[in-house]
Parts: sequence; C-alpha cells; structure tokens
Amino acid sequence: MPTSVDQTVEILRDKLERSVLRPLKLAGRELLPIVQGGMGVGISAHRLAGSVASLGAVGTLSSVDLRRHHPDLMERTQHCHKGLNGEADKKAINDANLEAIDREIRAAREISQGRGLLAINVMRAVGEYAPSVVRALRSGIDAVVVGAGLPLDLPDLAKEHPKTALIPILSDARGVQLIVKKWERKQRRPDAIVIEHPRLAAGHLGAARVEDLNDPRFEFENVIPATREFLRTAGMEDVPVIAAGGIRTHEDIARLQNLGAAAVQLGTPFVATEECDAHPAFKKVLAEARDEDLVEFTSVAGLPARAVKTHWLKNYLNAEPKLQEIAHKKPRCVVTFDCLAQCGLRDGFKGWGQFCIDTQLAAAVRGDVMKGLFFRGVGQMPFGNRIVQVRELLEKLLTPVQMPVHVGAHAAA
Repeated sequence: MPTSVDQTVEILRDKLERSVLRPLKLAGRELLPIVQGGMGVGISAHRLAGSVASLGAVGTLSSVDLRRHHPDLMERTQHCHKGLNGEADKKAINDANLEAIDREIRAAREISQGRGLLAINVMRAVGEYAPSVVRALRSGIDAVVVGAGLPLDLPDLAKEHPKTALIPILSDARGVQLIVKKWERKQRRPDAIVIEHPRLAAGHLGAARVEDLNDPRFEFENVIPATREFLRTAGMEDVPVIAAGGIRTHEDIARLQNLGAAAVQLGTPFVATEECDAHPAFKKVLAEARDEDLVEFTSVAGLPARAVKTHWLKNYLNAEPKLQEIAHKKPRCVVTFDCLAQCGLRDGFKGWGQFCIDTQLAAAVRGDVMKGLFFRGVGQMPFGNRIVQVRELLEKLLTPVQMPVHVGAHAAA
C-alpha cells in the first residue's frame, strides 16, 4: 500500500509504461491518458479535481454554482432567491459564484501541488459563460473546457492567456471542422478536442434531439478517424482527441486509442470515489443505478439529457405533457439566479424542459434523493456499487484484465 502521493504517482506511471496505453501529451505535459469530466452543480469541485490532478491525470472543476460549497457565500446570497431586489439579487449570486470559482481553483491547486493538469468545464449554454471563463483564466486555470454549445468566441475570451489550453467538447466531425476554421481566423487552435458520444454520456448531450442520439455519425468508429484525418489535413495532427462517453475499463481505453484517440474522459465513475465533492447519497444513487434505470429527455436547456429515473424525474416526465401545454414566457427567472442564456421554463419554449434545473441539481448535490436530478452515463461502474479512492480507480483503468490461466493436458506434458 503506497504511503505517499509521490509513491502513488510512480506506481501509476509504471502501470502505464507496462500497459499498451500511451500517455496524453497536452499543454507541454505528459499525463496519464485519463481526463476526469466536469460535473455540476458542485459534483466535481476542488477535492475531486485536485485529487485527480495530483496523481498525474487531468482533474476538472465544473464552474456552475460552485458557491454551494461555501457556507459564507450561501449565507450572503440566501435572500437573493426571493428576487425582491431584481437585478441586484442576480448580480449578488453571480458575483458569489465567480468568487467561488477563484477559491475552488486555489484549493484544487493546493491539493494537486503542480502535478497533472487542472481544467474547468464551463457550459456555453449558461448565462455567465463569458465571466466564468474570464475569472477562471485570471485565477490561473491550466485549461478551459467548453461544451453544451459551440464556443466560437473562446479564443477572444482567452486572448490574454495564450498558454492556457482551450478544449471544446463536440460530438461529430462537422462540429470539429467548424470550430477549427472559426478559431483559425482568430489565430488560435484547439489544444485538444473532446469527442463525446451522445448515446453513452451523462448530462447534457451533443445531439439536436433525443431521437438523434443513436445516429451513426456519432459512433466513435466513425467520428474519431474522421476527426483525426481532418486534423491531419489541417496541419494539426498533434492536437489530441479525447473520447468521452461510456468508458469504464482499460480495454475501452485501449480500443479508443487504437481508433486514434489520445486519451479518454470519464465522469460517472469518478462520482463513485471518496474524493468526489458530492453528498454520499448522490454517489450511492449513481453507483447502484443500472442502464435500465436511465432515461433520456429534453432538458430545460433545450438539449437531450440522460439521468437516473429517480422519484422526481419519474413524476416530472409523467407531468411533462401537461406542463408543455401551459408553457409560457415568465417575466423573470423563478429563482432569480437566471442561470441559462435560454431556458425552457423561463422563456416558455415548448418542447424544452419545464423545470428549474438549478433547483433540481442543487437538491441532488445535497443528497436529496426524492427531489434531485441525478445525471449518469451508460455502463456498469468499474467497482460495481462500491465507493473507492481516486487512486484505486486510476489503477484499475491502467491495469489490463488478467485472463485466467487454463492448465490442460498439453501444458502438463
């Protein structure tokens, strides 16, 4: 049993060298080919991201509503959800979250001690996308990862930070081509590209409609080689492609590297770790859920989403047809936070979700199984329903499955 982080790092590096897997080369560093995906609200905060980075992989904070991990910031904004002061309340909540981003990056850095790489995931769909990116950059984050929309303006926001890695999350080769061409005009190129499979991933998914989740163009066997070929023709062959969605084993990683991926991104398995910042009840829900317990639906952000069909989600889906019938534009956000740039509930978009996503995700991170929304990806957990240390998860992912040795008559002869 290792007695220090340094010893654990050496063990993991040795396992990588002994395996068929290749390291991830990103932002001038050589890393384990494993990226911990960003998960909000508050699921991947400083403890998880810092712990993953400390062992030589990529740890990722999620920017959304990080104030929930800071009692003083929650107390400061407690009255704001009533909306009595209008824009002033909204500003107070947003300012608290920006302060939390700075605190969380510093705390994660304290844990990682300069090892690995620290990233922050910022959803393009959130209203405070640009201020969140800018604050993270100023706080010294190593990489900015953006999904849930096309981050065409990310190079502009990061213009004063040329050494910070910029990483878009996309789902097909067409999206990759669009981003690369738009960014080239701004004299910037992606430092890596995450290819997330909508049929397998958790949370908000990179497809236009739920009906599109099984489209063959999203299959890793199609999109990874197509992306690699495009990058080669564009003179960007060294830009790493990171596959995300449903990855659970060493063999999954090896298969995807053989297709052309440089690394993989996992979110759901990292929830079932002791270091994950979520409530123990949240970890239990995800660890015990099976694929048949998952359901796809349209989120309030207008994107397909995948989550565990818990009590609240089952009741919501039953009521959704009636809620869609009465959908209408509201004068303001129901909780003042106004977290999304476009919101099905606030803006009255028919066909979009009709619930407050911040309220349901906040309930989940508190461990409220009855009221929470629990995003989860497809696939059995690496350790079943056990909660393990980040170290154990990384070791398992880097270790090939040992096939049983069958001793037959010919072997004994």
